[in-house]
Amino acid sequence: MEDRNLENVMQLIVKSGNAKSYAMEAIQLAKTGETTSAIELLNAADQNIVEAHQYQTKMLTQEANGEKLDVSLLVVHSQDHLMTSICFIELAKEIVEIYKMRI
Repeated sequence: MEDRNLENVMQLIVKSGNAKSYAMEAIQLAKTGETTSAIELLNAADQNIVEAHQYQTKMLTQEANGEKLDVSLLVVHSQDHLMTSICFIELAKEIVEIYKMRI
């Protein structure tokens, strides 16, 4: 895998992982009634997903321009991280809202 592609894949994993971690932390804060802080963390999670999407877009653009991207296990792993993080964040938003309504 070329260095440029490896950088995109690794950043996709890192940004997606950070986003999921922020979402998990947001749920924990909401449990203790700190919903304002939880919402701030969900915003940070969203920002990391936007950044992850930018790396994914770079990879898709390369392929659309005719550059062959080797689909390695690492590439698949990066896409899995992104998709599970997106789903987790959406669920975390709902959970935080439930805790917010209970206060």
